[in-house]
Amino acid sequence: MPSSASLTQPPDKLDIPVSLVIELIEEQFPQWAHLPIKTIEPGGWDNKTFRLGEEMSIRLPSAAEYALQVQKEHKWLPLLAPHVSFPIPKPLALGQPSKNYPLNWSIYQWIEGKSANAIPIDGLDLPRIALQLAQFLNELHKLNVTDAPLPGLHNYYRGAHPLVYDDGTRTAIAQLQGVIDVNVATAVWEKAINSTWSKNPLWVHGDFSSGNILVNKNRLTAVIDFGCMGIGDPACDLVIAWTFLTGESRKIFKLHVALDEDTWARARGWALWKAMITLAALDDKMCTEALKQKQLIDEIINE
Repeated sequence: MPSSASLTQPPDKLDIPVSLVIELIEEQFPQWAHLPIKTIEPGGWDNKTFRLGEEMSIRLPSAAEYALQVQKEHKWLPLLAPHVSFPIPKPLALGQPSKNYPLNWSIYQWIEGKSANAIPIDGLDLPRIALQLAQFLNELHKLNVTDAPLPGLHNYYRGAHPLVYDDGTRTAIAQLQGVIDVNVATAVWEKAINSTWSKNPLWVHGDFSSGNILVNKNRLTAVIDFGCMGIGDPACDLVIAWTFLTGESRKIFKLHVALDEDTWARARGWALWKAMITLAALDDKMCTEALKQKQLIDEIINE
């Protein structure tokens, strides 16, 4: 099992200016060299994203370890797409390493929509979106997993047992003494790691979050960024119940996702782990982000 440090330490990130992207397109895809290229902000953590003309996007991994995801997406996304009701990214071309950029990269079909995390929460019909998110996961869980990628470094062990992050979680709990209720947090974590997924592995998105769902007119229009996809325990994809949904919409999502209580307990563990390591890393425990994470932790542990 990898160490927590190897899973959480940020990698050295590459500088990817627009001039480099223009160079790559001119060298490898001259048929599109006449199209304008614009930086998309925010462009994501794992990838820097650019818009190519009106109908395409370019995604370049921002560090070597993220490049593990590129060919996986090119292989599996076209196989998954016909079997889910909502659009997912469509790879159009696979870029090769060059003298100035050392990694594989991708060109995708552009998908219209706005990331849900960029829309004020009171401007969203969360109960409706919760139903659609549940529908997407239920469809994903029915898909063939033959030869699909197991959890590993390529997806930060999404789909694995949450025990893979045990060291980091317990370190965060120790660091948050006096900041959160560490006794309840420990109990929630212990419950999470004391059950296992004993059924056949299911497909997981791996980063099923508000930043990776596109919304238009209060409808889910697409699910994007499948870099952490794989197969295994679906608990990691349920974290969105706490990080995005609230109140009635959370209840609707939990009711309509066809998974057992032990899986939901592990999901609480995944959500708690991420919120605690985020809070523990902040020097100012009263800043806006810290208060957000403390509220999230309270909701997770007091449910």
